[in-house]
Amino acid sequence: MEKRRVIYYSDELNDEFSEARITPIKIDGNYVYDRTKGFDGFKRFMIYRVAATPLAFLYTKLVLHQSTRNGKLLKPYRKTGYFMYGNHTSNYGDPLMPNVFAFPKDVYFVVHPNNVSMPVLGKLNQYMGAMPLPDDLTAAKNFRACMEKQIARGNCVVIYPEAHIWPYYTKIRPFPDASFGYPVRLDAPVFCFTNTYQARRFLGKQLKKPKIVTYIDGPFFPDESLGRSDCAKALRDAVYGRMCERAENSDVEFIKYIKKEEA
Repeated sequence: MEKRRVIYYSDELNDEFSEARITPIKIDGNYVYDRTKGFDGFKRFMIYRVAATPLAFLYTKLVLHQSTRNGKLLKPYRKTGYFMYGNHTSNYGDPLMPNVFAFPKDVYFVVHPNNVSMPVLGKLNQYMGAMPLPDDLTAAKNFRACMEKQIARGNCVVIYPEAHIWPYYTKIRPFPDASFGYPVRLDAPVFCFTNTYQARRFLGKQLKKPKIVTYIDGPFFPDESLGRSDCAKALRDAVYGRMCERAENSDVEFIKYIKKEEA
């Protein structure tokens, strides 16, 4: 078997292992978050539903070999907007997989401005549900309004609270509770999904790359008896705890991560 790749890290919260090197655009009050009106709406439909959604299904199933466990938990919420939090471990899979297991909902993603700054793909991402974090107060107002609209429309908003991509990482990195203020403010249900990496076998032999088995958990609801800050923390802790439990189902380390001080 080929020797597995090893990555040394120093900071679980801030180290980034995506290979992309992008200069982000400034997300100010001129950035258009809502791409559902007029001709923008037509372009979004053609890019997102006609082209990207079928490709997401094909790539997820044929290339990533992804399967979903507990997808039935989402069915009672087909007409209800909700938030989904997941572990950030796949460069190409993370923008695609939620479109598969949340289907037929429209899926929106809270992303770093890098994701809308690439010359071609960045433009496409703007029509495929990318909601970049704002850089000024006016943009922040538009960002919140767009998020509120998507939840009211019964759509899904996906957040990767770990923020940085660690490809094939099999544990859950500690993440802050800041992004859990969104469902608290909108009183929206929360689900989490945990992508685990498990061995693929053919004719009794283990294949090089693992398959992805995604576990859906929830719903988790904001506790109205708590203040906003405590409520966000309680949601974060519930999601983090469940994701850590699910991560134990990974049985393959395609990439091994070692902390520098331990090395």
